[in-house]
Order: sequence, then C-alpha cells, then structure tokens
Amino acid sequence: MDSSNRHPTLNRQCPSPLQDKDDATSPKPADASSETITGTVDQLVYHSEETGYTVCILKTAGPGEGVAVVGACASIWAGETLTAEGHWTRHKLHGVQFKARHMVCVEPHSAAGIKKFLASGLIHGIGNVLAERLVKKFGEDTLRIIDKESARIEAVAGIGKKRREQIKTAWNEQKSVRDIMIFLHGHGVGTAQAARIHRAYGDQAIAKVRENPYRLAADIWGIGFKTADKIAQTLHIPKDSIIRARAGLGYSLQSMTDEGHCYCPREHLLTAAGELLEIPHVILNQALNLELETQTLVQDQDTVYLAALYQAEVGIATHLRRLQAVPASPLISDPAKAIAWAESRMRLTFAPGQAKALAMAISQKVSIITGGPGVGKTTLIRAVVDIFSAKKLRVCLAAPTGRAAKRMEEATRLQAMTLHRLLKYSPGTGRFEHNPHHPLEGDVFILDEVSMIDIVLMNAFLRALPTRALLILVGDADQLPSVGPGNVLRDCIASGAIPSLKLDTIFRQQERSWIVHNAHRVNTGQFLELPPSQELSDFYFIEENEPEKVIAAAVELIARRIPQRFGLNPKTEIQLLTPMRRFQLGSENMNAVLQEVLNPKGLSISRFGRIYRAGDRVMQLRNNYAKNVYNGDIGWIREIDPAEQQLRVEFDGREVRYDLAEIDELSLAYACSIHKAQGSEHPAVVILMTNQHYKLLQRNLLYTALTRGRRLVCLVGSTKAISTAIRNNHVIQRRTLLKERLNQH
Repeated sequence: MDSSNRHPTLNRQCPSPLQDKDDATSPKPADASSETITGTVDQLVYHSEETGYTVCILKTAGPGEGVAVVGACASIWAGETLTAEGHWTRHKLHGVQFKARHMVCVEPHSAAGIKKFLASGLIHGIGNVLAERLVKKFGEDTLRIIDKESARIEAVAGIGKKRREQIKTAWNEQKSVRDIMIFLHGHGVGTAQAARIHRAYGDQAIAKVRENPYRLAADIWGIGFKTADKIAQTLHIPKDSIIRARAGLGYSLQSMTDEGHCYCPREHLLTAAGELLEIPHVILNQALNLELETQTLVQDQDTVYLAALYQAEVGIATHLRRLQAVPASPLISDPAKAIAWAESRMRLTFAPGQAKALAMAISQKVSIITGGPGVGKTTLIRAVVDIFSAKKLRVCLAAPTGRAAKRMEEATRLQAMTLHRLLKYSPGTGRFEHNPHHPLEGDVFILDEVSMIDIVLMNAFLRALPTRALLILVGDADQLPSVGPGNVLRDCIASGAIPSLKLDTIFRQQERSWIVHNAHRVNTGQFLELPPSQELSDFYFIEENEPEKVIAAAVELIARRIPQRFGLNPKTEIQLLTPMRRFQLGSENMNAVLQEVLNPKGLSISRFGRIYRAGDRVMQLRNNYAKNVYNGDIGWIREIDPAEQQLRVEFDGREVRYDLAEIDELSLAYACSIHKAQGSEHPAVVILMTNQHYKLLQRNLLYTALTRGRRLVCLVGSTKAISTAIRNNHVIQRRTLLKERLNQH
C-alpha cells in the first residue's frame, strides 16, 4: 500500500516561512531551472522551531554519504522521506549543498526509515529500544498498526495497556500539531506555540484561527497581537476591519498595563491605537464602543480599563472598606500589656518606633508596616504571631513568592504560604477555590512583600478574607513596584485611609552591616560608602565598565572567589542580578556564560534557543496553575528523559514534569533581572551595573538589588553608572485610581 494514502495528515508540504498563501499546503509550481531530489532524512543537523530553518542530511538512492539539504520546513524528523525542490549551490565553508525552495515530507515506508522515525523522539513514550522492538514485530506495517490497530502493539515487550494508550494519544496529537505547524509556517509564523494552540483549540485549531486570528493573542500564552496580526494579513483580513480595530485597541491598552498602568484616558487610547494600526479615528471609536458594549473594556468617566483590572481596582477598595467596617474578633484591648509580654518572651526591648508599629498592628483592623532592610519588620511579624497565638487565634502568613514565604516561615516557625497556594487555584474551574462564598479560615492574616503584589492578585486575596479577620500588610514601599499593573502598597499608604507606619531606624544588631548601610544611603540619594580594603566585609565594589571585563569579573567572583572565601555553593547560594534581559550583560547571555562554567556537562536538550541540562537551576516564567508553579519560582532540573520527552524539575522538594513543548515556560536562573528577583533573598548576590544599562538605571532598581543579598553583596560596574542610578529618583507614575477610590469613603 502506498504510504501517502495510509496517513494523509503526514504528507506535509513544508513552505518557506515567508510564503504568502492562504493555503499553506498548496504546492508551488515547478521552476524550469529547478531540480527535485528525494531520499530518507538520515540526520537532522539543525531545525529551528521558531523559523523552520532546516539543515539535514538526505540519503538518496545513489551512492555516497548523503546530501546536505538546506531550506525551510515546518516539521521534519529523521527517517522520513523528503522530496526537495531547489538548486545546487556551493557554500564556502560547508561545500556542496542542495538549497531547497520547497520541501515535502511523508512518513517512511522502509523498516529502517520507520525505526529511525520512531526513535527520533517524535512519539512520546517511544525511544530507541521500543522503536526497534516495534519494527522487528511489525516491519513496514508498523505505522499503520499504531494508527489503526494500536491494541496489537501490546504484544511488544515493554508495552502494556497504559503505555499503548500513551503512544496512541501522542501519535494522534502529533498529527494535529503538525498540521497546525504547517499552517502557521505558511502564514509567516514560527511553530513554538503549535502544541499550545492544539491543546487550547483541539482539532478546531485551524478553523478557529482562520475565523479570527486575533483570538490567539487573548487565548494563547506567548502569542501577542503582532503575531496574530501577521496571520490576519496573510488571511487577507482588511487592515481597517472592525475585528482588527477591536483587537488593536485591546493590545494598545494591554501594552500600557504591561508598563504598570491600570487605565488609559479614552482619547489617549484612541490616539495610540490609531498610530499603531493606521486606522481612521471613526472606525476606532466604533470599535471601542463595541468593546464597551461587550464589557471587554470598561469606561469610568473619561478613563478606559481592561475589565479585569477595573473590577480588581474597585474590588480592593470595596473589600478594604468592608474589613474596616467590622471590628475584629477580638482586637487586643491593652496593647501596652501585650507589648511588654512580647518583650519578655523575645528577650528584647522594642525601640519607640517598633513599639508604636506593634501597637497599631494589634489594635487596628487593617494596618500597614513599611520600611527598608534592618529596621525590624521581621521582628515585628514574630511579635504579632506570638501575641495572637497566645490568644489562641489562628494566624495565617502569606507572601507573593515561595522564597518570601519561606523567609517568613524561618523567622516565625509558623507555616507560611504563597498567595496562590493559600487561595487554592482550581485548574478545573480556572479560579481560586477561596472567594467570598468560600472564605479563608483564620483570624489574623499577615501579608509580607506587599510591594510586589499587583491589583489582580491583591483583589483575589482580599475578596477571600472573612469580614472579621484582622489584616496586617508588610512591605518596603521604596522597592520596585509590582511587575503586574497597579501600585497597591504605595496607593494604600498615600490614601491615608489605612493606618500605616514607616520604620526608619537601623537597629544595633544591623549597624555593622555594610549591605544595610549602603541600601539606606542609596535610598536617601547618597553614594555608596565602602569598608576599608583590608576588612572582611559583606559588601564589595569592583570597578569595571567594559562588558568583557565585567563578565570575566562576575564569573571569577561566582565560580572561585566567593566560594573559596565564604564557603558558598555557586550553583545554589549565589545569584547574579542584572538590570536587563537582553544584550551582552543581560540575564539571557549571562545565564549561558554561567551555565558553561558551573554546569558544563551532562545530558542536555536544546529548545527555543536555550540549552537545558540536568542539574541546571531554572526559573518559571509564568503562572502555571495546573502544575502549581508560579512566575519567579526557582527549581532544579533533576532529570532529562529522552524516551518520555520530559524534564523533571524540583521546586521546594516537589517534583514537576514538563513536556518538551512546555519548556519555554522555563529559563535558566543562574542570572536573572532585578525585577524578577523581587521578594527573594540569597546568601550572596553579584550585581552588574554599567553604562550599557543606561536606560534602566534608577535609584529604586539599585536599592532593590542591594536588598536581595543576605550575607554578601558584590557590585560590579562603573562609578558613573551607579551615580546615575542614585541620582535618578524619577519613578514613572503609574495610572491608577486606587488611592482616589479609597478616599471616596
């Protein structure tokens, strides 16, 4: 039987990523000067999942070692039969190559080709051993058996019912995913997100994308408006269509929220969208009215919000007022007596500012304690926990990140949780289990690192609080604001609607810390003070500005000097921080550099331009509620399983598995941006700050970086860059109305 008739979904026309055709699978007319070659893909030298660019070795019927073929193919695997149309060329380094303008892959029909095809990693659950056993059992009929009579493969050693179902599911999925890959490549888009599109839309993926490609930007993580707009153009959707106008308005507003804003003035939004889309104002105005009618967007006077952000901002104000309106059950009736008891228990005497903050925290329904490092915030949390625990009240501790929660737990010896775990996200419903109808259980809630919390997460937390609960918010308002939209901590303080107190005295036990000393100097606009050169210190500055020398100094510190002098593990206890993600001194390049130094050997895979190796430290880049891992969580790759096509990553002693299609949710974490480091502390940090970072140099950025180091901070950079950062105290004002909403009542 002709293999092309057995599995039509695997007969793949693989167009160039630049092909501008409505039908990605339509064949191209042959060029009179072109040639066509056919053979078996013997080796896949390189294949970009983003662009489809492919280099492979093709074994043809004639003698020889194989032909090097270069071209674009959406999906290709070793063992497949490839027909390529193009011409011969000679590369100055690699010699004779066949440069393909058009490539068509079909499933293999020889036993050897099928074995190579199955062993290539295409089918989840089949590796070299099972591929050999399957082909030995079924020969050239193997692929038809898997597709049409999969129950028969249970006769092969190592394949039971569960493994057979796994193989069959993977076989069906890869067929659908391949069609999506080809479709997307045919419309100028990479294939890295094909698996996500398939999981979201199933077999209707292509139909749904054709109907409205802009839905991808809303539904699929990692695909934005610009990518969706490219697809729309190749599908011949008019540039002035109402569907494009509506999507562009949402994108324009979303771009502003990515900068921390909660809303945009209506006319400003129309102007921004008009510049982006080049669409007449009248069409945009009509599109905006439609978005308001469907409540995708919300207008409040002359401001426009994404609906979720409007609901969150209003919700925070509503729920804080709700909490304040009902007395706690019970508050501490005699704060002075409780403070004296805590001092006796903790064997210390609170400074006046601390005592005042503690009295406020235990006597007010909602309160805020803020301040920099070394001013006693953690000591106060311990005292609050002791006082309320002695009253037999249930105290709940939470923070936005796992690392911050772990610090609370270590300080208080009481369980602390991340907000996501406290609220219990349910993948089945897509919502938190705790809400106004199913409130959290507890009497006193202490929330740390509040500066990191955006308006959506804060609203989710507040709406789940029981009305009679007492709430204490703790954080450092001078740090960087949340990555997400809003400025919750600062707005709450500025409103004056919530009792708050700022601690600003560095206590005696911290006076010898140069980290704390310099953090406070930076925060007040003063330049760093360095300890005497001969003194063993917790703070060092190395003057360098040339990128190559900065990299060399950072590597030397992390790999040799800090481990030797301070006994710290470079893979687990030292964190490199940098202001940016891209360029030579950005986190992406520094991760690659440090990986080669700290973890150069071992089983690895390459995906999306990154190498992942067993033993690597990695960071989760997005909230994945189904896996119970969240943006900023740090883990370690414990195993790479080629047969199962999976990574096994450990987060805080808990194992999480990632399929290869999900690996772009992880980045290496030897280095990270300062924004990503918020809420974390490390035994040692190495901070890069040079003139290359000029656009990002701000006082609160440097201040946040310095306060990430617990035992040691090493700053590598230029005096000029650091001076620039300290002088630049201009904080971009985020558009938010939370302060005004709190003041309304």
